[in-house]
Amino acid sequence: MSDKPQGIASYKIDELAKDIVGLINAYGRKQIFLVGHDWGASVSWWVALKYPDRIKKLVIMNVPHPKVMAKTMFTNPKQMEKSWYIFYFQLPGAVEKFASANNYAWPVQLLASSGRQGAFTQEELEEYRKAFMQPGAFSAMVNWYRAMIQTQQEPPTSLDVTMPMLFLWGMKDIALMSEMADDSMVYCKQGKLIKFPEATHWIQHEEADRVNALIEEFIGVQK
Repeated sequence: MSDKPQGIASYKIDELAKDIVGLINAYGRKQIFLVGHDWGASVSWWVALKYPDRIKKLVIMNVPHPKVMAKTMFTNPKQMEKSWYIFYFQLPGAVEKFASANNYAWPVQLLASSGRQGAFTQEELEEYRKAFMQPGAFSAMVNWYRAMIQTQQEPPTSLDVTMPMLFLWGMKDIALMSEMADDSMVYCKQGKLIKFPEATHWIQHEEADRVNALIEEFIGVQK
């Protein structure tokens, strides 16, 4: 069971990136291969921008570059519509009360319906339900989204991602416009974008064999 600090400030992307650097230091490593999806991808982008010397190679799945995300979410009506839940999550207390009804039926259903059929087994969905039900867990989860809107970050020196990078994108993501993947590549100086036409946001579940093979090849795993 992980910590669930109270308040929004603990979930600033600056703080989350510092947590990753703290883990790198704790393991006595100078550099690591960093792989991220969803919020893990958002944090990975930020680590790559703020602490580029700590990342040897970067893998991002289905989250755009932070500059692209911020600009598109607040200027593109289509993406604003897709991001409705981010704005809804800003309501203090209301979303927690609604989400907890019927043993967190709504967030579990939302998770299941956002992916391809079979992306999550019923057993996996029940594990998510158990996680949501932990004391303070759902508030901690939505505080990531609240911090995204309500906190100020210390900007990186450069918006360019300079290390080798593999960018994997499921084209049927219902929450994020696929155009943002292409727009992100402007900032990726050694980046390679691979699109999965039939995958959703949950690319690592739905295309696990291919995704794992691509990552292993990219980071140079010896078999």
